[in-house]
Amino acid sequence: MTHSTSAPRVIRIHPRDNVAVVVGQGGLAAGERLDDGIELKAKVPQGHKVALVALAEGDEVIRYGEVIGTAATAIPQGGHVNETNLHMPTPPALEDLPLATRSAPEVAPLEGYTFEGFRNADGSVGTKNVLGITTSVQCVAGTIDHVVQRIKRELLPRFPNVDDVVGLNHSYGCGVAINAPAAVIPIRTLKHLAQNPNFGDEVMVIGLGCEKLQPSTLVEDRPVKVYENTESADPEANVLSLQDESFQGFEEMIDGIMAMAERHLERLDRRRRETCPVSELRVGMQCGGSDAFSGLTANPAVGFATDLIVRAGGSVMFSEVTEVRDAIHLLTPRAVDRSVGQALVDQMAWYDDYLSQGQADRSANTSPGNKKGGLSNIVEKALGSVIKSGDSPIVDVIGPGERLRKRGLTFAATPASDFICGTLQAAAGMNLQVFTTGRGTPYNLPMTPVIKVSSNSTLARRWHDLIDLDAGRIATGEASIEELGWELFHLILEVASGRRQVAADRLGLYNDLVLFNPAPVT
Repeated sequence: MTHSTSAPRVIRIHPRDNVAVVVGQGGLAAGERLDDGIELKAKVPQGHKVALVALAEGDEVIRYGEVIGTAATAIPQGGHVNETNLHMPTPPALEDLPLATRSAPEVAPLEGYTFEGFRNADGSVGTKNVLGITTSVQCVAGTIDHVVQRIKRELLPRFPNVDDVVGLNHSYGCGVAINAPAAVIPIRTLKHLAQNPNFGDEVMVIGLGCEKLQPSTLVEDRPVKVYENTESADPEANVLSLQDESFQGFEEMIDGIMAMAERHLERLDRRRRETCPVSELRVGMQCGGSDAFSGLTANPAVGFATDLIVRAGGSVMFSEVTEVRDAIHLLTPRAVDRSVGQALVDQMAWYDDYLSQGQADRSANTSPGNKKGGLSNIVEKALGSVIKSGDSPIVDVIGPGERLRKRGLTFAATPASDFICGTLQAAAGMNLQVFTTGRGTPYNLPMTPVIKVSSNSTLARRWHDLIDLDAGRIATGEASIEELGWELFHLILEVASGRRQVAADRLGLYNDLVLFNPAPVT
């Protein structure tokens, strides 16, 4: 990355680039000159691209050293390059990609770093201590919202070592093709959400009774113990159905859920934080509300932190298939072996087919906010998005709803939707998430701390009480990618240890969980 030496400033990432990104708040006006004497032919907003050379119609437009499109019309030197004067290039052909051709970089192990976490019987470690109430069908969502509020008021104060109680509501469970092949995705997502490390292995499922997705399905990997509305109810009960004939009226249903929750809270309250190595971290990396600075500042800093966690033996996952597809040629060489490289290709091909069935294409990804922030198309967005993965080898690929299997860097195949991606990363077992944004979002998850990193200082100043780390300092020259990467790494350890609360948790802001359901709805 090179900077001009005086204002007005632009950033050119790669020597091959024939465009540069405008840094200063408010952008640059027509007639202003860059350090090399180039005169702007039009106003170029902050984050948008200025042509460094004259481009004829059909010429390649290059950023990150990669082709992000061709000029749809002649663009003069100093002209504003944006989505209106670019054509997208064709995506990389999946059958021709190099697989596992890059040797893993030689790096020294990172030792001596720890955090304070909650150890679970299955060997995982939580960064929070939360009671999660899983639901098998949307019909019970209102009841769960009601009972969660009562638990918080009446029970939670008695259990000071429990951080919160969370209802895992969703819109699945009935009126769906439960046996369709693709139904495996939402079903395993719900099963694995209940097993997130921050829930302390206390699985509690509430159902209606007549739904297609029976509550017992979500705990089939452990003994199913149904709550009975009697004085001798099993203290280990993990399933309750509202249609159980032993309940007489709504209040008895609520009493049953409260009694069941109390037993789980008693066990969770016995948990204590203890010192754990960074190898027990499972961190999800995600971006949303991205802008042109995301790939210059926040995502490179996240990528540096990713490599630090991997060097320390921890687990990191990156996701968002449509924000990987146009940069897949940069990732398959990094696969640890050919089978992992082929798994990357297979996930891209599956999603290509999924979009085709829905009569959509990859261009549907880029939002109006992305474009206003300077991202002209999905190709440019993808090239900036994959930088979150750092430089480590990719050791595994998991499908949507699957759990992490290996330490190191994993690609978790998910849609790019913030809410679906977050839900699937939580199901994969992450115990903390880092979320980068350039346009801003109050996004947060109820069971997992979410550290929000702004890509530009303008947003960090405006959203001073919502952003946890300002990576815009990289663009202004106040900090390097390495310095911000280390700062983020230490912040991750502080948040994972409970010593620092993320902004959205302080404000009590939480998004709903959203399942990915590519199967038919009946």
